[in-house]
Amino acid sequence: MMVDQFVAQIRRLGHGVIDAVMRLGFAARFFMALILASGTGLRRFSLVVREIYFAGFMSLIIISVSGLFVGMVLGLQGYNTLQRFGSESALGVLVALSLLRELGPVVAALLFASRAGTAMTAEIGLMKSTEQLVAMDMMAVNPLARVIAPKFWAGVLSMPLLAAIFSAVGIFGGYLIGVRFIGVDAGTFWSQMQAQVSVRTDILYGVYKSFVFGVVVTAIALFEGFDAPATAEGVSRATTRTVVISSLAILVLDFVLTAFMLGGN
Repeated sequence: MMVDQFVAQIRRLGHGVIDAVMRLGFAARFFMALILASGTGLRRFSLVVREIYFAGFMSLIIISVSGLFVGMVLGLQGYNTLQRFGSESALGVLVALSLLRELGPVVAALLFASRAGTAMTAEIGLMKSTEQLVAMDMMAVNPLARVIAPKFWAGVLSMPLLAAIFSAVGIFGGYLIGVRFIGVDAGTFWSQMQAQVSVRTDILYGVYKSFVFGVVVTAIALFEGFDAPATAEGVSRATTRTVVISSLAILVLDFVLTAFMLGGN
């Protein structure tokens, strides 16, 4: 009996590994087909602009409010920590570097995955369950070029802009707490930030991260929607997988990119 249970466990593990490898291969094929179909989709750039509105502009409220309060928390926590070492003048540098290097790209990407990524997955999944994608294919309209490619490039273009807005609003939140509420000198706050923040090693690295996050999150969201079973339960599970897989991918990629960037200095 114990041997049979052990063999059954091994068999289930093997099936799980095989299914994961097959799904990874299907995802790679989907991504390559999406890139090849992007030329046709980008020629009608109005479709991309429309998707930028839904993916990017509609995410501005949650990005701005979250950035403001994250910056305010950084201002409070940073001042409390720096005060112990008599370095309150470095509050602006602390807030700016924390947001530009890490919190801006990472938190903005997590919020983007939760808001826009799930919306993309649900929309594509519902279009599949109602056979709209099949109908487009029967009318000689490539659904990858007409529907999915504009959403992909909208997510890729929106993510760096949303991360930049998150960081900018967060720095303003740190300024409100540090300068207006606590009483740090405003000139010191901004001058220290201007002297210590580098465009290449701080700002551009954050842009690179947010661009990679935009590609990965949007591709995962679209693939999960395209691969979802054509049922309400299937779409629901695909939406959940989008949040979970995107969040894990963001955190893993953040570590990899940070190690690569720091190793290049």
